[in-house]
Amino acid sequence: MRIEEASPMNCSYPRVELFGTAVDAVTMDQAVDAARAAVAAGGPHQHVVLNAAKVVAMQDDPELAGIIRGCDFIQADGASVVWFSKLARRPVPERVAGADLFERLVGAAAADGTSVYFLGAQPHVVERVVEIFTQRWPDLRVAGFHDGFWTDDAEVVAAIRDARPDYLFLAIPSPRKEYWLATHLDALGVPFVMGVGGSFDVVAGETTRAPRWMQKIGMEWSWRLIQEPRRMFKRYLVGNTRFLVACLRELRRPAPVGDSAR
Repeated sequence: MRIEEASPMNCSYPRVELFGTAVDAVTMDQAVDAARAAVAAGGPHQHVVLNAAKVVAMQDDPELAGIIRGCDFIQADGASVVWFSKLARRPVPERVAGADLFERLVGAAAADGTSVYFLGAQPHVVERVVEIFTQRWPDLRVAGFHDGFWTDDAEVVAAIRDARPDYLFLAIPSPRKEYWLATHLDALGVPFVMGVGGSFDVVAGETTRAPRWMQKIGMEWSWRLIQEPRRMFKRYLVGNTRFLVACLRELRRPAPVGDSAR
């Protein structure tokens, strides 16, 4: 069923319940607008994406599942999740790919005069990300950046808090990024925080995303498998099988009843 629920910005956007969590039933444009509204309202707000791998991880890690359910923005970054939502008659309108949303929000920050902070990846990668984005959007305000290798969380958190960015983009692997943002969310004081995984590497040209046609038909995972067969084979062979089992279990579960309040 579709759940109309108040967002953190005192406006409403549709949500559906999938795999035990509320998921924003929004388009990419609506996701961008919601993030901008969160920045305007002040924070902090945490964003997370839901894909097949995250669904499986939630089953194995109840603490991670709790973090995801507690996020202000939960959006479907997986064609498989979108397809299943339609099969389950709890549809989300389209995939909101985290990598695409990340770049859209950097562009929105440049247009709005708000600021961004980039945290993660190799030193040369994050530096290249800053260079590319400031060339693309000369008005972009970069509050700061730091690579993904640090030993003192308190020092990094203090640096970000002092920089006072409006958006924080964290490029480290899951589930570390979800845990780190949830742990330090209040101390960071950033209106909108988002884990972006390997997106810095894509922007910097270190890795490439699948061709657009593969993304549209939900085969982006196969592109990653071709690029990194040893690392990704087990993840997709085992993970995709477990996701299918999760889908069957979800279809057997009684439809959610009533409103969800968070």
